[in-house]
Amino acid sequence: MNKHHKTLELDKVLALLAEHTACADARNMALAVLPEENLALAQALLNQTNDAYTLLARFGGPAFGGLVNVRNALHRAQAGGVLRMRELLEIAQVLRVLRGIVAWREASVGVESCLDALFGGISPNKFLEDAIHGAIANEDTVADHASPALADIRRKIRQQESNVRARLEQYCRSVAYGKYLQESLVTIRGGRFVIPVKAEHRGDIPGLVHDASASGATVFVEPMPVVEANNEIKVLQGKEREEIERILAALSQLAGSFYESVAAGYACAVELNVVFAKAKLAYDMRASLPLLNDSGETELKKARHPLLHRDSAVPIDLRLGLEFDALIVTGPNTGGKTVSLKTLGLLTLMAMCGLMLPAADGSRIAVYKQVLADIGDEQSIEQSLSTFSSHMTNIVSILTAADDDTLVLIDELGAGTDPVEGAALATAIIEALRARRAKLAATTHYAELKAYALETPGVENAGCEFDVQTLRPTYRLLVGLPGRSNAFAISERLGVPGEIIARAQALVSGESRRFEDVIGQLENRRALTEQVRGEAEEARRAAREALNAAERLRQEALQGQEKILEEARAQGKHIAEQARRSANALLGEIERIKKEHVRGSDINELARRARTAMKKGLEAIEDAAPPVRQAGMEERDGDYTLPRPLQIGDRVRITALGAEAEVAALPDGKGMVELQTGALRTRSHIDGLRLLTQPKPVDMGIRRHRPKGEERPEPAAQTRLASAMRLDLRGQTVEECLLALDRFVDEALRSGLHEFTVVHGKGTGALRGAVQQYLRGCAFVKAYRLGVYGEGETGVTIVELK
Repeated sequence: MNKHHKTLELDKVLALLAEHTACADARNMALAVLPEENLALAQALLNQTNDAYTLLARFGGPAFGGLVNVRNALHRAQAGGVLRMRELLEIAQVLRVLRGIVAWREASVGVESCLDALFGGISPNKFLEDAIHGAIANEDTVADHASPALADIRRKIRQQESNVRARLEQYCRSVAYGKYLQESLVTIRGGRFVIPVKAEHRGDIPGLVHDASASGATVFVEPMPVVEANNEIKVLQGKEREEIERILAALSQLAGSFYESVAAGYACAVELNVVFAKAKLAYDMRASLPLLNDSGETELKKARHPLLHRDSAVPIDLRLGLEFDALIVTGPNTGGKTVSLKTLGLLTLMAMCGLMLPAADGSRIAVYKQVLADIGDEQSIEQSLSTFSSHMTNIVSILTAADDDTLVLIDELGAGTDPVEGAALATAIIEALRARRAKLAATTHYAELKAYALETPGVENAGCEFDVQTLRPTYRLLVGLPGRSNAFAISERLGVPGEIIARAQALVSGESRRFEDVIGQLENRRALTEQVRGEAEEARRAAREALNAAERLRQEALQGQEKILEEARAQGKHIAEQARRSANALLGEIERIKKEHVRGSDINELARRARTAMKKGLEAIEDAAPPVRQAGMEERDGDYTLPRPLQIGDRVRITALGAEAEVAALPDGKGMVELQTGALRTRSHIDGLRLLTQPKPVDMGIRRHRPKGEERPEPAAQTRLASAMRLDLRGQTVEECLLALDRFVDEALRSGLHEFTVVHGKGTGALRGAVQQYLRGCAFVKAYRLGVYGEGETGVTIVELK
């Protein structure tokens, strides 16, 4: 690895990346990731990581466990070699993993991804996978059903072995031979079935001796009667080995024929494993996607060093390449200067490697051709290099390589030598690097470099904050403000005698003292400004929360009002529907009685009673309708006053419903007003009404309600109400009928009618057919039906509007 990259600890981040991989090749690929110098290629790597991050969040990651490198085995099989059973099983295992990866992507629908090219490079091969698993039971055994010949050979072997065992067991049970045996059992020596015979009686059982015990007391004899049977088993076992070799050769040839597709799929799976490892690392670091550029502009927001614990690391804001191209970082020792420098360099390299960054959204970072760093003490006794010499050696190589596409990071620039000469040398190095148009960030303790940054356009100071009261650094980086070493304050806190501190302060030149005092004043003002800004942000946050709370309460109130209204509407509709069902049931009963030939006089009387009951039911529904009021309406519209007392026939708006109605009766003692809206009557409090017009005639010539004080409408009013809900088309042509019906539907909708009757007569049925054809195509009609007994039967059509 490039030594500059290692100095910035990129190797440690890649080691964290490798921990999220699932196979050896993916791990090696992760450890070998290199920063991409080209902006387009670096952006492509980041896009892959971001897509994997999104897929991981929505569907979880694909399973890469079980991936092993089988390319060598496949190559050998392609060349005609015979693979071992373990190698074939590994190939089948890789095929199973590849098939699972493709199935996972097919299941994660609805998300397009630039990773689809890699997923598309994987070709599942269920045929080869099943062929291997069907033939090989485990690493040492070929399954009996791998071929019919193998199954037959093994059946014969088992049968022959059973016969041999049976014959040898006869020796064990024999009275004549049992006394010569050491034990009554059948065992195997040298692949042949034998029995244990006492050494002194080996001549008593004719046969071949294959082995003897360690003590020599037992010899293992193959009796002559079973020699031929054992020979037959040996012959069958030889055939078995030949058949297994043939099966493995066939499987190897089959696997070798798929070398290219399996190898290509494995390579794509390994690359996907690395990409998803980047996404998992991003989750571990709580990272975000940076915006890349090749113009040298870096703006990190709340950036954390990735190797520090995410909960204890202090985020920093850092920018470079915008209004300045060189950043001079100063401050006390252990204040976080070097960590800030490493954070800038390491996050730049991570972005170039396609890794998301532990920084806030909206962070921008530049892609460079090279990132050069001189950080840490590299003194070498072997090379006779001191600290200063080692730094200068590195800086010489940096000066040689730096150009306008380079990020240079130098820790303790000019340190390790005489302060005056060191400061002058550091200034000259900064000027030389700026002349090469390189982007530069350097740490130092020299006051001369602080002054240089203040006086030079394109060079900016940054300081690491330090709490003198607690003698602890805050690790915050303050761009635009030089840091203070705080050597005197720290020494005094640590117990250095006051007279020594005073003498040291006296020895400091007046100019240096004034410079440090100015820095101190700037820092105090900055702290005060931050405090005020924090208080303002807190006040703004509290105001925003209060506004949100008020808006929530308003929405809850509106929802509560709407719920009450919906419940009232539903209840009214339920009552009306129940009454309508009861009336229809009664009329249906009359129709049934008629069909049973009940006397006409009784039927007419029953019909009259049914119509009377239905009319009374509808009047009862109107009387029972609750007054319309909306919670909070009076308070909201409390400033409105009617311009004059209401009169019967006035058009008013019911504010709770947003609907218009007509005054049917003047307010009673409680301020409740009876209103007519369409064919329905309701009541509302006078405070919930808004006057719209002067009294005017009722639409369609209907006088729906009588003046206050009367209990029932006049007969003439009843007649007009009935005629308003009835359209008589008898005697008209079809064209005249359809025009009249269209106008009547329009007027009914505007007046709020929900049901009316069309009288078309029985006749030839032409008008009835034209009416029903119009109603079928009308978007405002909910349902229609022919009348029943008492309604006009087939001479009328009852229409229900939406």
